[in-house]
Amino acid sequence: MASVSAAVGSDYGASASARSAEAPQYIDDVVRAGVVATIFWGVVGFLMGNLIASQLAFPVMNLGLEWTSFGRLRPVHTSAVIFAFGGNAMIAASFYIVQRTCRTRLFLGPLGAWCVFWGYQLFIVLAALGYALGITSGKEYAEPEWFVDLWLTVVWVLYLVIYVGTLLKREEEHIYVANWFILSFIITVAMLHLGNNVQVPVSWTGWKSYTVPGGVQDAMIQWWYGHNAVGFFLTAAFLGMMYYFIPKAAGRPVYSYRLSIVHFWSLVFLYIWAGPHHLHYTSLPDWAQTLGMTFSVMLWMPSWGGMINGLMTLSGVWDKLRTDASLRFSVTAVAFYGMSTFEGPMMSVKAVNALSHYTDWTVGHVHSGAMGWVGFITFGMLYWMVPQLWRREGLYSQRLVAWHFWIATLGIVLYITSMWVSGIMQGLMWRAYDEYGFLQYSFVETVAAMHPFYVIRLMGGLLYLVGALIMVFNLWKTVTSVAPARTAAAAVTA
Repeated sequence: MASVSAAVGSDYGASASARSAEAPQYIDDVVRAGVVATIFWGVVGFLMGNLIASQLAFPVMNLGLEWTSFGRLRPVHTSAVIFAFGGNAMIAASFYIVQRTCRTRLFLGPLGAWCVFWGYQLFIVLAALGYALGITSGKEYAEPEWFVDLWLTVVWVLYLVIYVGTLLKREEEHIYVANWFILSFIITVAMLHLGNNVQVPVSWTGWKSYTVPGGVQDAMIQWWYGHNAVGFFLTAAFLGMMYYFIPKAAGRPVYSYRLSIVHFWSLVFLYIWAGPHHLHYTSLPDWAQTLGMTFSVMLWMPSWGGMINGLMTLSGVWDKLRTDASLRFSVTAVAFYGMSTFEGPMMSVKAVNALSHYTDWTVGHVHSGAMGWVGFITFGMLYWMVPQLWRREGLYSQRLVAWHFWIATLGIVLYITSMWVSGIMQGLMWRAYDEYGFLQYSFVETVAAMHPFYVIRLMGGLLYLVGALIMVFNLWKTVTSVAPARTAAAAVTA
């Protein structure tokens, strides 16, 4: 277990000066750029989310323009939050983690890392411009057209080569569990991307293409991709972040390293089969629907095993939650992870799905995971990494961190509870019949009934955005105002 403790980057028992002398000079300029990009795209994604939420509550906010309509801007929001905010966070975190847990510089050096960073930014910009202009394949979480997909493939292969190459040339014998989660994220997303985007362009000089599979086969592949994009991009990747930054912030090794290995292999095996639960009561064969439901329910066990492992890492140091900004966000994120991974399997059960699917309950579930789990674990990472990367004594203001935490938490609660209530009401109204067997409510009546909850959702989103802007100010002041650390040892051993 000594090698495991060392892999977390703490090297218990070694002096800071000794660690500083032994450690290589890591490639951190690209990590700093990734942190800045994460913050920038996060604000953009949250702003866009609030704009489209306002459009649902107040249709005049569509502005009467095709480029600013809900249909065009909704994928801009989802891609900005998932791929721009979340993707940049993971690229930055993975480059930071793999160097320190392997005690070596990135494979291919600064040039390769910068090519991944700028290549990924180009992908984000091309995709967003395409959505606003109506250039889209129309596939959930896979809207970019073929030429953007090809560019992303090149960037992602380079990312994989750098990550695997760094692991192969490591100086640390043990591969720490965070790297297993991150590697599974990189490899599986590559497989999903290639499998779901087999498209034939109408012409090599035009932008439009059509997928090769059709009908129910296309739907099956799409949700094999869509659910596993959630499973590996938004879950496995950020679990790798959890397994590194919570032990670092707590100053303790992972509660159970054996449990983390069981968590990894069971999660990776089970998640890949869960996609068909998005297609209950469709033309997909019933056996495939049942298979997706069964594996989704089984996912509850490894997910909660990981949650318990993250929370129990704080055994004996729970008092740090009062003073440590990154821990407060990270631990709350793990709690949201546990809640979302209980709700998801429950919603995959056919009897529950009959009520919840296609309603706002699903929207609430997705955002409890995105805002609570992905958002909060990323905020925790940023609050921990920025002082380390810029070699500052600490954060500018712990009070601002507290304001961010409580404002954002209130925003999440308003958002998800309004969508839960709205979704359940929506599902019940859709299935209500009168004594003659006719539908009791028209579709317009369900939309009118949901309006107050859409306004509450908008309020929740605005609070979440305000919290993020407080973080931006706090981190900016940390970099520009806080005194530099006395030595560089903290940056080397972080």
